[in-house]
Amino acid sequence: MTTSQPIISLKQVSKSFGKAGGASSYTAVDRLDLDVGRGQMLALLGKTGCGKSTIFNMIAGLTEPSSGDVTIDGRNPFRDFDSFRGKIAIVFQGDRLLPWRTAVQNVELGLEMLDVPAEKRRTAAMHWLTTLGLRGHENDYPHALSGGMRQRVSIARAFATDANILLCDEPFSALDEMTGRSLRAEFARLVKQNGKTAVFITHSINEALEIGDRIVVLKRPANIAVDLPLTSETTETEKLAIRNQIQGVLAA
Repeated sequence: MTTSQPIISLKQVSKSFGKAGGASSYTAVDRLDLDVGRGQMLALLGKTGCGKSTIFNMIAGLTEPSSGDVTIDGRNPFRDFDSFRGKIAIVFQGDRLLPWRTAVQNVELGLEMLDVPAEKRRTAAMHWLTTLGLRGHENDYPHALSGGMRQRVSIARAFATDANILLCDEPFSALDEMTGRSLRAEFARLVKQNGKTAVFITHSINEALEIGDRIVVLKRPANIAVDLPLTSETTETEKLAIRNQIQGVLAA
């Protein structure tokens, strides 16, 4: 369940690239305030170039804000990067599987990096492959798996580390519509079922409506244009109104 205390917090965060005042300087994020509650599934929506990936990278601790504060559980993910090993997992747009490792070996990879004993990591990897419908394919190499199956392996790898926070960078955008829809629903169910917090970057309104219990729409440079909650009781009529509102913001 989502609680009032945020697990991820961005306070007056700005991020600029290039030398200040230079011709090539630009601001990607502008004084952004954003809190993400524990157990929340946040869909971060916006046009290409609106700063979604920059926000993603700051939350992941891959880059530091030019000003303002980014904290996860009260700590700075950039300065305290090593302390977040095993606590944040990332699902990328591509599956990022290692072609020379089998499905189960790919799922075990994060656990190996966390020095989990071999028997324990194999048990965890098989549990998540089974949960995601891939039992019987654990010894297959990536080239023998479909795109949807490879992405299931990628998701299993993220869940296997038992990280509290999942960061997802358009992980289903390369899949066909039916496979993507099925996998989104399954991913959202597993996030809720296992008490995870997820930030899901997307440029698709349909995807945001399908997966989020909250949709934040960004304008450029990244700041919140609209912040919309969704619940299981949100009706199709209400979703249509939300869709129209989002389309209006993105068209402006």
